[in-house]
Formats: sequence, structure tokens, C-alpha cells
Amino acid sequence: MTSVASLRAEAATCTRCPLYARATQTVFGEGATGGLMLVGEQPGDVEDREGKPFVGPAGALLREVLAEAGIAAGDTYVTNAVKHFKWRPSGKRRIHDKPNASEIRACAHWLELELAAVEPDLVVCLGATAARALFGRTLRVGELRGRPHAVPPDLAVLVTIHPSAVLRAGDARAERRAELLEDLTLAAELLASGVPALRS
Repeated sequence: MTSVASLRAEAATCTRCPLYARATQTVFGEGATGGLMLVGEQPGDVEDREGKPFVGPAGALLREVLAEAGIAAGDTYVTNAVKHFKWRPSGKRRIHDKPNASEIRACAHWLELELAAVEPDLVVCLGATAARALFGRTLRVGELRGRPHAVPPDLAVLVTIHPSAVLRAGDARAERRAELLEDLTLAAELLASGVPALRS
């Protein structure tokens, strides 16, 4: 089986879609294998510069909520559906721009290889882009939250909101944060019970 380290090295020179041309570097996944795998949308500005997933504000919130749910961040594998930062300029700032279907499809190659290398017991999709990458079609996060899903060939998957959606929620921030905590607490419970509902 191909290791995460070798996949990361191979992905460093990826040109499967045009996003590589404007990104600083490929941001590949990292962390523990065999347990919980968290899949986000794409690297942000901080991640693009540092070369690591979830090291910006959304990552800080994610680690905070994981701890509250009883999940050690060091026991998880974190990655994104798209490995290069897609952005548009706004003055001197680089503003996040949502990946499109062709970019998600191009990066599915890496996500599939990561899943095979990590062999997670449970995958949590953080947001609609991650869900689209795993389920292969556009889906609404609200329709999928709150219960595990079986995704062929043998993945157990939960879907929740992305931490960045909590940060952008304004007056509804506390409510969105509670939703994220609820879903990650369910993930902890499923892991503790061996995800029995999805195992034959």
C-alpha cells in the first residue's frame, strides 16, 4: 500500500487542474491513520503559505470543538477535498474562492489515494464541497447532518458544517458552533462503538 508520505511527495508537483499555477504549494493531508479522517474544502491563505491543512482560524476552532467532543486532534487525519488554494484578489488580500466541479473531480484522484492509505474508521465531511467529493454529487449539508451514511465501497461518513461557516455566521455563530459540536460528539460516539450501524 502507498504511504501518506509518498503520496504527499507525489502531490507536491501536481498539475491536474489549473489551481496549482496560482497557489504557493500543494497542501496535502496529515495526521494519524486508521481512526477519524476529517475532510474540508480547500486550503486557506494561511494553509497555502505554511503548507499544512487547518492551521488558520478555522483550524483553531476545529481543534477547540474536537477537544470539547472528546476527540484528541492528534488522533485524527485532516485533509481537504482540493489541495491547492483557490483565491481572488481583493486589494492586497487573497480571498477564498469556492472550487468548481472540475477542480473537485481533478483532486478526487488524491482523496481516493488518501482514503486507501489512511483506512479511516469514520470520515467526517466538513461542508458541502467535501460532501460532494465523497458522495459524487451536490448535496445539502442540512439534509445529511445527524446520522452516519454508508458510501461505497465501505466508508462510514458523517457530514457537518465547515468551521469557517461558524466563523462567518455572525449572530448565528453560537448556534452553528453548537451544530458542529453536536456532529463531532456523534463522531466520537460512533468511533467508541466501532461504527456498528455501518458494519456488516
